[in-house]
Amino acid sequence: MPKVLITRPMPESVANAAYDVFDAEIRDSTAPMSVYEMRAALALYDGVMPTLGDAFDAGVLDEFDTPRCRILANFGVGYNHIDAKAAAAHGITVTNTPGAVTDATADIAMTLMLMSARRAAEGERLVRAGRWEGWHPTQMLGLHLTGKTVGIVGMGRIGQAIARRCHYGFGMDVVFVNRSPRDVDFPADQLDGLHDLAARADVVVIATPGGAETHHLIGRDVLSAMKPSAHLVNISRGDVVDEAALIDALQAGEIAGAGLDVYEHEPTVPEALRVADNVTLLPHLGTAALEVREAMGRMALDNLRAFFEGKEPPNRV
Repeated sequence: MPKVLITRPMPESVANAAYDVFDAEIRDSTAPMSVYEMRAALALYDGVMPTLGDAFDAGVLDEFDTPRCRILANFGVGYNHIDAKAAAAHGITVTNTPGAVTDATADIAMTLMLMSARRAAEGERLVRAGRWEGWHPTQMLGLHLTGKTVGIVGMGRIGQAIARRCHYGFGMDVVFVNRSPRDVDFPADQLDGLHDLAARADVVVIATPGGAETHHLIGRDVLSAMKPSAHLVNISRGDVVDEAALIDALQAGEIAGAGLDVYEHEPTVPEALRVADNVTLLPHLGTAALEVREAMGRMALDNLRAFFEGKEPPNRV
């Protein structure tokens, strides 16, 4: 029976399924693995189910020629914390869990869009602080999303799910940028560049993968091209946005607000974002629904099971 390490506590159903199939050990810490723990895992286990924050980079992998671990079955669709090329060079297969996270992440994008545009977080703080003086015609005026234009950066599974919700649910016009031409089954215009998208959109939603190619993709130039009435929403990876530039844009009134579920140096969130009334902050809730986390776990276990049965894993990256 293959010996497998799962690097975070899991929903009970996922843990039980792992114990049924593998000689499984589940790490009891919710913190990312240390370099020492990752190196030990590569040496002591046949497979590892890592997740966000477990930085299996070239430096960790280069400690080995051919480690005992033969597969990193990532729990999550994003795998920019794993150097997949370095892993392959050491004979390690890398898999992920696409599909399972699509709708839940798109729902959080819509949550952030509405909360930011309609100043919901600011309003809730007002009520909780006992400072609400009652309804009046000019109180808490925000942006009406229906009929506006959403600009989506990255039209993959999640980007398309967001776009469908925006178009069919709110009658929004959809514009997008993507690394390659993308045909979609709903009305949408693919634009040539980020600046054009930023200038046209009332809400810019970032749904692109993380990694070196998209690091600080949204910087001062893109933010300065946005409308002063526009909002920025990020549900991708935190370092896709230059946080310092975002703070400057918010404080200068260059954009109206932001809704963030991810952060450049999470779990650290700059004080300037935490105290800003025009920023909605969520603690990386994109996939935080029980059914979704269970589906992610089952998918990761299916990848492990197929690999150890000598079959092609369903979701090799």
